[in-house]
Amino acid sequence: MSYENLQDILLNTPSETKAREWSEYYASGPHLAGKNLTQALWTRERWQQFGVPDSSIVTYDVYLNYPLGRRLALLENKNENVEVDATGEGYDVWYECSMEEDVLKEDPTTGLDNRIPTFHAYSANGDLAAQYVFVNFGTYWDYEDLVKANVSLEGKIAIAKYGRGFRGLKVKRAQQLGMAGVVIYSDPQQDGEMTEKNGYRPYPHGPARNPSSVQRGSVQFIDVAPGDPTTVGYPSKPGVPRQDPSNLLASIPSVPISYQDALPLLRSLNGYGPSASDFNEYWQGGGLDYHNVSYNIGPSPPSLKLHLVNQQEHTTTPLWNVIGIINGTLANEVVILGNHRDAWIAGGAGDPNSGSAALNEVVRSFGVALEKGWKPLRTIVFGSWDGEEYALIGSTEWVEEYLPWLSNAAIAYLNVDIGTSGPSFGAGASPVLHKAVYAATALVQSPNQTVAGQTVRDTWDGHIGSLGSGSDFTAFQDYAGVPSLQFTFTRAHDSPVYHYHSDYDSFHWMDTYGDKDWHYHTTITKIWALAAASLVESPIIPFSATTYAENLASYLKAVKEKASNIDALDFIEQQAPLHKLELALGRFRNATVRFDRGASSLEQQIKHENIPWWKFWQRVKLFLEVKKVNDGYKYLERHFLYEKGLDGRSWFKHVVYAPGRYTGYAGATFPGLIEAVEDRNKTAIEVSQ
Repeated sequence: MSYENLQDILLNTPSETKAREWSEYYASGPHLAGKNLTQALWTRERWQQFGVPDSSIVTYDVYLNYPLGRRLALLENKNENVEVDATGEGYDVWYECSMEEDVLKEDPTTGLDNRIPTFHAYSANGDLAAQYVFVNFGTYWDYEDLVKANVSLEGKIAIAKYGRGFRGLKVKRAQQLGMAGVVIYSDPQQDGEMTEKNGYRPYPHGPARNPSSVQRGSVQFIDVAPGDPTTVGYPSKPGVPRQDPSNLLASIPSVPISYQDALPLLRSLNGYGPSASDFNEYWQGGGLDYHNVSYNIGPSPPSLKLHLVNQQEHTTTPLWNVIGIINGTLANEVVILGNHRDAWIAGGAGDPNSGSAALNEVVRSFGVALEKGWKPLRTIVFGSWDGEEYALIGSTEWVEEYLPWLSNAAIAYLNVDIGTSGPSFGAGASPVLHKAVYAATALVQSPNQTVAGQTVRDTWDGHIGSLGSGSDFTAFQDYAGVPSLQFTFTRAHDSPVYHYHSDYDSFHWMDTYGDKDWHYHTTITKIWALAAASLVESPIIPFSATTYAENLASYLKAVKEKASNIDALDFIEQQAPLHKLELALGRFRNATVRFDRGASSLEQQIKHENIPWWKFWQRVKLFLEVKKVNDGYKYLERHFLYEKGLDGRSWFKHVVYAPGRYTGYAGATFPGLIEAVEDRNKTAIEVSQ
């Protein structure tokens, strides 16, 4: 089969009807990590039916927790002469938070008897009453602003908005500052144009956020390490020794709530302490001002406390990855595609099962090609991961188990988490994969054309970000040094609000607002499959080492800009200059230009020279030249691994990419160097070069 015929199959096989069918199955009931064996079995069976008989389930025994009970109540002591205890006994209940999302008759899965309660995974158990403080988004810098303003934090409960960083780091910083607990809510500030304040009706009757929506999620400290917190650095197989996970887990309780429940708590701070308006621009723009919230900081007066109860069951339990393999001619060159299957809710039509539906269509498309006689040049591995939502567990344990093989064979990892939650295409990738992203998007028609015939590449701004953490590429890139990428269609400023990790991330929402014609599901499928096909079938791996070198230069420029922003530029120029790194990057760029030029020349030779079978020595020579070039591309990313890992978080081995230590999700480039500059650590700056 010609490569052009393969492309035609991958462009024409994906079906909106099938994608909708797969989504409806996955989003029809709860599938929390460690509780979705039925879906794992179903997924394996579908892949085998699609023509990938080598599909199996890989099991790990992992440390998880599940919710037992929770409470959040606003308590008031009207009689100062009445003695009260640490749990608020003696106070009157002024407001009882529902801690639930509304059941909607229009949305069937919101009313299931076995729907999953609102909770934070890996949150600590606790039962306490304390005064509380509004901490904006709870970023490291927000807390620094409060410390500088002499706001009393110790022993208080923090109320934080979701956004601008990973929720676990909001809890981590509160814990470091001696706070007693954390409450996190979704403020409409993050919802763009589609808000009730702007006149839009809330879901299910309109595109705005339902006021009762709650974002569940994990609060493990993924800035230190992902995966099972009791088996860091090795796979969680039955009988393995278990580590103390305390350095990765919070010691204070936290709970998520809706903005409907947050309103009485925030209003009760009106007039207490400074206002958000007294702080810098990062504190402005709260979306509940029209509900009479002035965003005062507090703390609340001693007569007004929050009673926070969090009860979790901690257990070691199996989880299940589904692994499918299409063997290629070159067994030691492998391309891996993955999506996680588990969700916090009964739905999950966006996260993750828009990606799950797309992965099924990718597998089905390649199965059609196999049936028509296609034999791949390189091996393809498909992964349906379990446990991503807790701490990227399924993919991390699998990478830790198969690290020697991946180090020898892996060409790239292609991840899709949320396939679609809106109309805007976005991508993050290792620089060597930028070329593959641009090529694939240029082949697929855009669902939101303004001019007939526009491709996704035509309607996209072309920006490709770096990868931090928060999805299953993390272990591949940051631990194993496998070049990785991630695609998504996400909401625009004026798109319907996507209810992330909420019961309203449902099949009904997707079918009504998110992707009602299911075009974005098939579009992400086609891009994913075509990008994989180019990596699998091209005789010369279609990487660009020069793009990597150019990005490294821009990352160094960003280090200097960071130094300037924190008044550390004089420090690095006078005490810890970056000349060594600048010179090394210059040499590296020259080498990559030569290497890419040689690879391009070899590729042209393969296309235009038809060597007869009897000149086998010329064929052997050409094969060895191709192998040498491909090995250079394959191992390029691995050369940026540092065995000892980053300071303070040794699981992360990549010296160019890691999650930001204060953000978690967002990627930090030259993380060791950036952190050394932030800490003004001359020795660490010199070592980082």
